[in-house]
Amino acid sequence: MKLDIQMFAEPFRKVSKTRKRLRRSHNAMEIPGMTKCPNCGEMIKPHRVCPKCGSYKGKVEVVKKEAE
Repeated sequence: MKLDIQMFAEPFRKVSKTRKRLRRSHNAMEIPGMTKCPNCGEMIKPHRVCPKCGSYKGKVEVVKKEAE
């Protein structure tokens, strides 16, 4: 079977470093949004139970055990 070279997608020129980096500029990682817990002031992700005090929306959802 003879392959025709024109059926493959081949670039005509090398993509420069600047063009490649401009295209990928929006792929940078972002810092997740953080909020303060209204109960204890710990920085937490929004819409989650606080791992320090166990409260969510002003109510205690998880009772933390004291270390003995």
